[in-house]
Amino acid sequence: MQLSEQEIVRREKLTKLRELGINPYPAALFPVDATSKSIKDDFSEGNQVVISGRLMSRRIQGKASFAELQDSEGRIQVYFNRDEICTGEDKSLYNDVYKKLLDIGDIIGIEGELFTTQVGEKTVMVKNFSLLSKALRPLPLPKVDADGNSYDEFNDPELRYRQRYVDLVVNPKVKETFIKRTKITNSIREFYNEKGYLEVETPILQPIPGGAIARPFLTHHNALNIPLYLRIANELYLKRLIVGGFDGVYEFSKDFRNEGMDRTHNPEFTVMELYVAYKDYNWMMDTTEQLLEKIALDTNSSTKITVGENEIEFKAPYARVPILEAIKTHTGFDVAGMNEAELREVAQKLGLEVDDTMGIGKLIDEIFGEKCEHFYVQPTFITDYPKEMSPLTKEHRENPALTERFELMVNGKELANAYSELNDPIDQRERFEEQLKLSEKGDDEAMFIDQDFLRALEYGMPPTSGIGIGIDRLVMLMTNNSSIQEVLFFPQMRPEKKAIELTDEEKVIMDLLKTVEELPLVELKNKAGLSGKKWDKSTKNLSKLGIFVVEKRDDGLFAKKVG
Repeated sequence: MQLSEQEIVRREKLTKLRELGINPYPAALFPVDATSKSIKDDFSEGNQVVISGRLMSRRIQGKASFAELQDSEGRIQVYFNRDEICTGEDKSLYNDVYKKLLDIGDIIGIEGELFTTQVGEKTVMVKNFSLLSKALRPLPLPKVDADGNSYDEFNDPELRYRQRYVDLVVNPKVKETFIKRTKITNSIREFYNEKGYLEVETPILQPIPGGAIARPFLTHHNALNIPLYLRIANELYLKRLIVGGFDGVYEFSKDFRNEGMDRTHNPEFTVMELYVAYKDYNWMMDTTEQLLEKIALDTNSSTKITVGENEIEFKAPYARVPILEAIKTHTGFDVAGMNEAELREVAQKLGLEVDDTMGIGKLIDEIFGEKCEHFYVQPTFITDYPKEMSPLTKEHRENPALTERFELMVNGKELANAYSELNDPIDQRERFEEQLKLSEKGDDEAMFIDQDFLRALEYGMPPTSGIGIGIDRLVMLMTNNSSIQEVLFFPQMRPEKKAIELTDEEKVIMDLLKTVEELPLVELKNKAGLSGKKWDKSTKNLSKLGIFVVEKRDDGLFAKKVG
């Protein structure tokens, strides 16, 4: 492992601390009785406090020093004075440990007394301090010049998501996002618990990936010697509980879909699903309006929130627009009653990419998603989806070609999906069989037939309404974030590129190619000045690493740097 100069120095300090008999990672409890926030909120001159946190800055001036300590609730100024800390002849705790062996980023514990500085800053005068954890890597802290300009900020998205622990330390606003995320889930729980619904847990490993149209992750259970899938939805298990006699159940579930990643999709995501007996999708629309209004108030103290350049109003009621009407309004095509060939022709006229595996449901979904969805910025219920799009949804009571389903669109994206649930076991079997035909046609997202779920329906499921709300997208809205990675502590990332270590000879070759697009191979070899054996070995290894290539052309051989 290659260490930077600062990392080497910190390790040397670690050794010196141990030589002084100081354990840089003590095991004993540290009796914290205050935080930066509680001190400021309930400040009383002369009070004794015990606090802990990370050393974030300091200004050493001889035998005195002002520093900043950061804990879970913010920062507070602390004052180190050599004679307050070292009351006897031995001044080494200040002179050696504090001044020379502590670093920015170290976690320390402080026993002190509150006082106010001449400029009115609430401060802790340090009476004693302990090292609780030595930081061996320096924090990427921004620097501010005399004009207030900030430099070296830790703002590269890939680094921030990959090293979220650093991001949380140096970018305080990031922490606020995740505190709001907890407020949002707590608000939902309060709303449903007050109505008497039961929070439950259902399996993540499932023998059949049901409840949604999506490509699953596949794994294998060795002891049972069977394939298992990470769930794509928890819907079918929650409905089994309604069959079993619960009137209302909900779950915050981690779902997994083996699909692409972008600013609004992560292969692992959180969905809240609710199922309530003796209700329909009209009741669910009313209830969802009440829920989102409460969430907005609990999270941001207002039903109006700003998302990018848009102000979104979550106060009820929300517009309700049938999906076929939306398509007609925004494309000019009336697709109601069209067969698969006619829909494919419309999609092609609209410039959409379609293929033979796409049935009626997917074609309508593609048309709406690409040509209509983005128009719905304010909360809007898109309703009454064609039957082919909704294999788990009850047939519309007024039009048998449609279903009693809605999707809630906000800021041009789907936030929730809900149905009057299909509870006719014969109809449900037929819908599953239609999905099977799509699968045989090549649609790898089509639903499996879940025979046990069909058996459950045959015992009788009461009329039920269900909804799934994407928690990650909801948090994005409520915190004004445009990327799902910003609201996940640890989003899925591509494998981290390993640093390539080169020999001195290989470095010579690559340095010569650093500022030029290419060099004739003979010229490169002459400039490198390597022996034939070292040249052959170096170029062969550079080619194997994929960072060096030789191209043969009519005018000779040319060397290039790759990447």
